[in-house]
Amino acid sequence: MVLGSALQARRVLAADAAGDESAHMVMTMLRTKQPGDQARADAVAAEAKKVADRYVDYHMALSDGFRIFMPDQPQKVYHFVKDEALEASRESFDASRPSALLYEKTEGEKPGYRLVGVMYTDRFGASEEELNDRVPLSIARWHEHVNLCVPSDEQGRHWLAGDPQFGLSGSITTQQACTAAGGRFMTHLAGWMVHVYPFEQDHAKMWGAGMGDDGPRASMPGMKM
Repeated sequence: MVLGSALQARRVLAADAAGDESAHMVMTMLRTKQPGDQARADAVAAEAKKVADRYVDYHMALSDGFRIFMPDQPQKVYHFVKDEALEASRESFDASRPSALLYEKTEGEKPGYRLVGVMYTDRFGASEEELNDRVPLSIARWHEHVNLCVPSDEQGRHWLAGDPQFGLSGSITTQQACTAAGGRFMTHLAGWMVHVYPFEQDHAKMWGAGMGDDGPRASMPGMKM
């Protein structure tokens, strides 16, 4: 796949320089805030809050067609994905229809999931301007997960994050190395993503602008590309 844009070129340079988890992640840079940016972001967050209020009970999400993504892989945040919304997001943006809901697993007498946020997506190859039109780049940092190798025995190991060789923490970052290891190489996972945590009061936390908020735990292998 040809990486044509300036943003994608920076991805390649970052991956070459890093050789670690950052080789599997690219994030947009925060821009200088422009008039109207905060109001646009607040409008998206308000819609996200409405969605979140509806799906506090994860059973409602499941009944409405969301599916738990890779439930058997240990993750800090589990994505409940709605394939129809994911597909639609490649063509247009609707803040009332996030591609995924973000839940943390809960333990105890009745284990389940606690909703913490929602996720919006855009197609792989989308320009910075397109991303900015959806959620301002002065407010949120969009991210992509890139260059990962899925092991041939993916059902028999916890490879998504933490594996030294495979997945989004792994040392393999090229097609050649992945083939040599007997794996399946994925150039990217589901295109561009942005998280919003509408229950947060602090804007920085609401949009998860730091690398720590959108690291490998946010990965979504196997999603339809």
